[in-house]
Amino acid sequence: MTLTDAEMATLLAPAGFRFIQRRNLEDVQLPPLPPGYSPASTGPEHGRFDSRPDEIADVDAPDMPDKLNADWFRMATEYGLFNDDREFLLGVTYTKSDDADDQEAHRAWAQVRLLDAWDLVASEVDQLRSWMAALFTTRFVPEFTVVSLDGRTMMNTTVWGDGTVSTIAIRPRPGVSASEAPA
Repeated sequence: MTLTDAEMATLLAPAGFRFIQRRNLEDVQLPPLPPGYSPASTGPEHGRFDSRPDEIADVDAPDMPDKLNADWFRMATEYGLFNDDREFLLGVTYTKSDDADDQEAHRAWAQVRLLDAWDLVASEVDQLRSWMAALFTTRFVPEFTVVSLDGRTMMNTTVWGDGTVSTIAIRPRPGVSASEAPA
């Protein structure tokens, strides 16, 4: 079953996101990545910036929610995720199905505005949930992708194989296209 925009807006609201509009995957400009690379497989030469070592949180650490929220906001601000209205694109799935093929067919970007009262962790919004984190913990841990409206910045908050969670930002230097990005 496919979600409506109104249902998506309701689902995202507890995290502190005001839904603006749905954007199709093909209509969104993304930062250039070398062919075959995901944001997590890029390096500094591709414009990748990682959380500071003291911002990386163990998924079960008591300070994980505060640490992750602070890290994400710092990086979003520092690497230009927000426009003047604190709007950006959030990767979402417009399906209620647990079938991975069905979810992929219903992926889109939700243009959202970050409100003053927000919390990516305590909100436990399913659109932000990491399914990989279930390998390490029963606790809610977010894992999601965001992109600036101008397509210059992409960020992934991700769970790593060592049971930690952090954010990476991809912001290639101006004028670099995907075909020119070093492999």
